[in-house]
Amino acid sequence: MYREEIGNYVPQNQQEVGDKEMMLEYLRLFPDGLLTRENKIAHFTASGFVVNADATRVLMAHHNLYKVWAWTGGHADGEGDLLSVALREAREETGVEHIRPLTRNLASLEILPVWGHVKRGVWVPAHQHLNLTYLLTADESDPLHYREGENTGAAWLPADRLLELTREWQMDEIYTKLLERARLALGQKA
Repeated sequence: MYREEIGNYVPQNQQEVGDKEMMLEYLRLFPDGLLTRENKIAHFTASGFVVNADATRVLMAHHNLYKVWAWTGGHADGEGDLLSVALREAREETGVEHIRPLTRNLASLEILPVWGHVKRGVWVPAHQHLNLTYLLTADESDPLHYREGENTGAAWLPADRLLELTREWQMDEIYTKLLERARLALGQKA
């Protein structure tokens, strides 16, 4: 399923053109070994960019490792349905139960570098996350809970202050394009 999604995805900017090309090359080099973390070079992850009903707020988790507000997401861990991974991770990391796809289509793809770090007492070498991103929407009235060990909070951040609050310069372009795409999917002007 993820292979077809990547192959059929129509890149909308230079970043996506280059990252799609590299993902296809990774798939050629490692035809059966990118869905688990056993591949220490690169592996698939899925993210959910979660907005409220009018895309005025974005649901984010405060990430333990990077100590920033970030979109939800996680490792495929053998799962080939990356939309399901994005939905599961969004629910686990925020506690919000009523999360659904805004659209079932892949919203973006990106290769994200991960610096070497210690996780649960074990050194994880630097590697690449081959990330597929999906637009999700959620009910703001659901209670928020964070996932201990993964994040220290979950919150609805105002969309008009998103880049100021996330403070991850390398994610600014990605968050900006995803917010625009969410608003378009909701029938709003970007």
